[in-house]
Amino acid sequence: MLRSLVRSVAAVAMAALWAGSSFAAEPLKEINISYVESPFNLQTIVMRKQELLEKEFAADGVKINWHNITSGAQQTQAMAAGSLDIGGVMNTTSVLLANAGGNPVLIAAGVSRPAETFAILGKAGGPKTIEELKGKQVVGPRGTVLHQLLAAALASKGMSLSDVEFIGMDLPKSQAALVAGQTDAALLAASLKIKAEAAGATVIATADGLVNPVLVMGVSKAFADAHPDAVARVQRVNKEATAWVLAHLDEATEIGAKEQGIPLEDGKKLAAWGNFTDTLTDKDIASIKDDMKFLIDNDMMKGTVDVESLMLPGALAVTAK
Repeated sequence: MLRSLVRSVAAVAMAALWAGSSFAAEPLKEINISYVESPFNLQTIVMRKQELLEKEFAADGVKINWHNITSGAQQTQAMAAGSLDIGGVMNTTSVLLANAGGNPVLIAAGVSRPAETFAILGKAGGPKTIEELKGKQVVGPRGTVLHQLLAAALASKGMSLSDVEFIGMDLPKSQAALVAGQTDAALLAASLKIKAEAAGATVIATADGLVNPVLVMGVSKAFADAHPDAVARVQRVNKEATAWVLAHLDEATEIGAKEQGIPLEDGKKLAAWGNFTDTLTDKDIASIKDDMKFLIDNDMMKGTVDVESLMLPGALAVTAK
């Protein structure tokens, strides 16, 4: 029986080796990457507008296909289907949920830590403090960093999610409901936050000091395993784009504001909140683990994921412990 088991294991190993080598041997013809502008992903915007990836891979004849897939969940679904190789900008919640669901997505680089971008806002004449949210209706996207922000804000005052009436709703609908006075508070981000404030809403709390939102560049494990050199080149281009944005922030902000169709002044606010980066730190790893605990505690994720194992070479500024 033992001999039979050994033969079976050896056969599976050989089959996997053959499949992996034949896949890796196929020349790379195209890279499918998502284009995510919001909240204000200047590196990605600059990368596309200046065709940095196209220039990097032009000599190899590799075509760069940009896909307008903004939802992290939809990006991971596209990776599972094989139609997307790289998630240009993803929230770590989506990465965790994908891996927990058997869809291995790895982290290639950091993008930003835009804590001030994410906020809880009360309607005009409504709640102005976290304590005043008790018993009130709050709308916003479920299972996201904003949902986590709400939980953290309530916990900071000795409350929990059960102390509010939380209704899952996407961002545009949440903003519309808040401005119309149809809800007491809403979880909003980026330009929707700015517009709601302009309409009279009050910022009750931002993620700053409560949670550490981390946006990352994700890569399907299948693509990373088959084309590690290409992934390394994409990482390098992302690093170059980040350096350019930081060195030319005013110009990058103009490009981003024009691309999003928002006033330049709003773009300047978003850029100031961006906290752009191209690598992750030990603090970010700890934050991702906090994300995982939140998802598990709220029955949105079953089982744990080895966070450190999700990091591709070059993703970390320092070695995570």
